[in-house]
Amino acid sequence: MMDNSGNFTLEIVVVGIVILLVLGIIAMTSEMSHEKISKSAESSNIEKYIEEIADSLINDPGTPINWEDFKPKRVGLAIINGDENVIMNSISYFKFLELGRDYNNLVTKKLFNNKFHSNMELKPYDTYISSVKIGSSDAENGNVYSTTRVVKCDFFKKYVICDFLNDGKCNHNHNKKDHSCNYFKIFPQNLKKTDYYLLIDDSEKYECEYSIDTTHFKSHAGKKITNTKIYLNNDLSDLFEGNDTSSIVFIHFNKKDAKAVLVGVPKDFDKDKLNYNYFITQTCDFTIKAWT
Repeated sequence: MMDNSGNFTLEIVVVGIVILLVLGIIAMTSEMSHEKISKSAESSNIEKYIEEIADSLINDPGTPINWEDFKPKRVGLAIINGDENVIMNSISYFKFLELGRDYNNLVTKKLFNNKFHSNMELKPYDTYISSVKIGSSDAENGNVYSTTRVVKCDFFKKYVICDFLNDGKCNHNHNKKDHSCNYFKIFPQNLKKTDYYLLIDDSEKYECEYSIDTTHFKSHAGKKITNTKIYLNNDLSDLFEGNDTSSIVFIHFNKKDAKAVLVGVPKDFDKDKLNYNYFITQTCDFTIKAWT
């Protein structure tokens, strides 16, 4: 039969075991909580870093500002306008494509210091235009960090010679209230390396007429627009007189603010992309995804 001292000793042992269990649970909980906080802080830091990269890319043209044609000192995607001012929250389509051609070096190594795999996607709001993704394929599992910005992208706008939403000179002195006119200078050799097109928005089809002439050949005969892509090289070639070394060409639409552009593209340009929407500024979602 156990005396009182024995019972007291047993109680002390039991209490000690309970205390040890409680302390162990507290320690485990504290460790788990600390780990959770650490992971949360790490995730927050990664997300913040990616956001800073995104904001930097869309507000910095890079160095030099036309680095897509040279070896870049610093990459950026922002557009430079005609006055050499930076357009904030913008992406130059050709800079984006060039970034994709050397993604591992310019992004993985230089921007992310080899810490992440990543990709970038440009998704236009205009569903006619295909989205473009550069970088690695999406991660199949694990934590993926992403950020999205709304940007303006110029796509193939650099090939636009005249935009008929902007007023230009007219050799017929057409009234701007019911006409859209513009002009450009062309040399015979241009026709050998460049294809010229009038690209018209679908809404203008069958709605107006256009005509092409020069100061020497003033045409009043308009042609009905039945196609949103009009090849002009043959018409332009006919406008040269004898030994003319150049010509000033005027194009007229019998409608105010005609949604049309004159473009000059390389001979090997993808003809499937000869659409008005590709040659005007478009609103897009720009998304960066990164993972370890």
